[in-house]
Amino acid sequence: MDTSDPKIAFDASGICNHCLDFVKKSKLILTGSHGKNQFQNISNKIKKYGRNKEYDCILGLSGGVDSAYVAILAKDAGLRSLVVHVDAGWNSELSVYNIERIVKYCNFDLHTEVIDWESMKNLQRAYLASGIANQDVPQDHIFFATLYKIAKQNRIKYILSGSNIATEGIFPSSWHGDAMDSQNLKAIFKRFGSGNISKYSTMSFMQYYIMYPFIYRMETVKPLNFIEYNKKHAIDELISKLGYRPYSGKHGESVFTKFFQSYYLPNKYGFDKRRPHLSSLIASEQITREHALRELEATPFDEETIDQELKFIAKKLSMTPDILDFYINNNTTTSYNDLPNWQSKIGLLRKIYKILKRAGLRLSLRAH
Repeated sequence: MDTSDPKIAFDASGICNHCLDFVKKSKLILTGSHGKNQFQNISNKIKKYGRNKEYDCILGLSGGVDSAYVAILAKDAGLRSLVVHVDAGWNSELSVYNIERIVKYCNFDLHTEVIDWESMKNLQRAYLASGIANQDVPQDHIFFATLYKIAKQNRIKYILSGSNIATEGIFPSSWHGDAMDSQNLKAIFKRFGSGNISKYSTMSFMQYYIMYPFIYRMETVKPLNFIEYNKKHAIDELISKLGYRPYSGKHGESVFTKFFQSYYLPNKYGFDKRRPHLSSLIASEQITREHALRELEATPFDEETIDQELKFIAKKLSMTPDILDFYINNNTTTSYNDLPNWQSKIGLLRKIYKILKRAGLRLSLRAH
């Protein structure tokens, strides 16, 4: 990490806050026999809950390595997972292939939710016009909103997530706001958008923080935090077991996410998402710092194909390449806090939780 994170700080020994935070987070990982036993206990609880139900858990599958490996762990644990894939219009051909291989190998049922393209396109055009850093909110938000909606429809309580500390433990919060903040999402569209997004499903503050966790008692389980998760070993196993084909870059399963991370962010904001990704791998001792620095010597995007990729993205979003280039390179930027958001509600909720905790009730606010 570097000073592209304006909040980076170093202690007296020259160690930055990201490394110190990673050490704290890594203590939450239960590896070895402890982790295996804990995951087995959780799996047994999930299976007990799902007895006499068609499914005992739900798994959102993008086709990426992390969610793919969770699918294998779920299969090996004997879980009956409903796999949900949200097609927001940006699937790479490789992601479609990998999803098919994963589902076939695990013998899981697959539900694919195809998002209304006009609504998605209108929202993504608004985000580009706003110049906000996190251009992936339209995809991220609809993914989780859909996942929870389908879990509720199928009366599924447990959600399996590929989120993990080993490869994602370092990330500068200053780079992005809250992707689940539907209030902020709607404010961006209202100010910068055109047309309508009536067929785009959002998740409200009440649903995300109250209804789903406390009324419907939904729980998110992160299996990768119960093993010594190694990205390279996971890819090797996926290749050998089901013929998985890896991507170039962390999120190559989505054409838009690849563009956003490898081209938009470095050019408009000077943010290189490879830095936190590689830093996480260094901190979890999967690669060396020297290896990461060598990777950073290359451009984050493929110089031979980027022009064609930009033309494709512009055409799909019904704009000219010149307009897309203008959105990337002009000086217009918007921060998460420039527009209405639900942070004040979260602050109030934290205060309520503290009061309830003092009264003897054990509650936890979602990490976000």
